[in-house]
Amino acid sequence: MIDNSNKKKELEQLRNSEKKYQSYVQRRNELNDLAKVLREERDMVNDKHKEIKETMQKAKKERDEIVAKMRNHRDLRNKLQEQAKAFIEARRKKKGEVFRNLPLRVEELKADAQMLEYRQETVPMSSADENELIEKIREKKAEYEETLKKMDQQKSIEIDISDKDHAIDELFKKADEEHTKVQQYYDDSQKKHEEYIKLVNGLSVSIAESNKKHEQYLEVKKEAQTNHEKAVEMRSKILSVKDDRRKRWKDAKLAIKEQNINARDATMNKEKLQEHADSSIVALKKGKKISL
Repeated sequence: MIDNSNKKKELEQLRNSEKKYQSYVQRRNELNDLAKVLREERDMVNDKHKEIKETMQKAKKERDEIVAKMRNHRDLRNKLQEQAKAFIEARRKKKGEVFRNLPLRVEELKADAQMLEYRQETVPMSSADENELIEKIREKKAEYEETLKKMDQQKSIEIDISDKDHAIDELFKKADEEHTKVQQYYDDSQKKHEEYIKLVNGLSVSIAESNKKHEQYLEVKKEAQTNHEKAVEMRSKILSVKDDRRKRWKDAKLAIKEQNINARDATMNKEKLQEHADSSIVALKKGKKISL
């Protein structure tokens, strides 16, 4: 049997255990709610990934289409320039040695300078390579100006190349027009490429955010599981204590019942003994035999 002091202590421990159990359950539920929010936020971010990827593919496709157009116009420009240079070469052969380093050389230097300028404007390169190219352009222009001065000194020489001159001018004019288109498409492709890179960076940030949300979700779920396990363990202890108390209560009740039965039987036995004694006395008085 447990005395009142121990009963009181046991009840206090039981109440404390039940409070702990309820706190574990409450904390577990709070963490599960938080995990649900984190999971939904993570899924929302993941849904955005698809939209970003679709926009990236669209930007990449548009950029590639622009680059393809730029290359077509670049190839046409180069062909026009090559044709112009071929005309210059043909005209040079007709003029003879006297004029190789004068009017024809002027046209050649002009073409070379333009080609170098086109390259500077449209071809990505390092600062060192660009500086080297600028120096070449400067040298070509300086040689062009010097040759032009020498050509002016020979104005007395008449050269009948009007048809080829016109053709060369037209070819260079068309080459300039194509170069303008090349430059425009190049600028457009760069803008589209920057848009694409911005989307790539945005996707990287979004993926990092999604991963962070997922890690937080896992951590919260783990903590919720820990509290759930503690709640289950505490509930098991509470049930065990309650079962033990119930068993002790039943045992005590049964013991009391047995005591009452024994007491009643003892009382009944005393009454029977008295009745037997009374009947024996009566029998003796009547001269009868009695049995013990």
